[in-house]
Amino acid sequence: MHYQSIKLTFEGDAVARLTLARPDMQNALSLDVVAELRHALQVVAQKEQVRALVLTGEGKTFCAGGDLNWMKTVLSQSRAQRIADSRPLADLFYEFDNLPKVVIGRINGPATGGGFGLTCICDVAVGATTARFSLTEARLGLAPANIGPYVVRRLGLAKARRYGLTAQFIDAVQAERVGLLDRVVPPEELDRVIEEELALVRSLPASAIARTKRLFNDVVGRPPVECMDYTANCLADAWETPEAREGIAAFLEKRAPAWKVTRA
Repeated sequence: MHYQSIKLTFEGDAVARLTLARPDMQNALSLDVVAELRHALQVVAQKEQVRALVLTGEGKTFCAGGDLNWMKTVLSQSRAQRIADSRPLADLFYEFDNLPKVVIGRINGPATGGGFGLTCICDVAVGATTARFSLTEARLGLAPANIGPYVVRRLGLAKARRYGLTAQFIDAVQAERVGLLDRVVPPEELDRVIEEELALVRSLPASAIARTKRLFNDVVGRPPVECMDYTANCLADAWETPEAREGIAAFLEKRAPAWKVTRA
């Protein structure tokens, strides 16, 4: 697939980089952009040795949410068509959330609406001090529907209500304080800090990353007693992998495991 609105590149076998590349449109999400992103995620998911996906935006904005030109067309649609057009966006967030890689958000600038939601699905979110955030849907008489489950999970119900019901903007420092961001750095330090995060991920086997992410998604919100059989089987499965044998041997022999990779 030839991408018009995004860029997908790879650094060696371990790292993929996915860039929203519509700076003239503040990297807003249209149905065409959503389709390209979903295709890119499929490509990344199929590369077993990729450990991390770095998600960012081109230009000064991370993502301004929904494309207003697309929203205009929705006004004239039937209810059935509106639902049909909304579903790919819901699928996109689900596929991001279940990607068996570490999704590292390089939040280079403002993230509003769907951009706020994309920040929420990042496993690690590093933001520039110039970034600002808002759930802007209510300003348009709408609701943050497709991103809602991920916003609530990231921030908790109280904070989700605080920002979703007021549509207020917050800066990067406040975003870090409430848990939307993990780290905040000056723009000129953003790439260096992303490399620090990638160095951590490169030291882990891809299979363990995928297994751990799936585990967390499967147990979230469930009482621990209901998870016991599942987690016991999960651990037994992990013990039976070549990565477990190599990891234990490397630890006992005080050497780097075979899967550890350096920057490409």
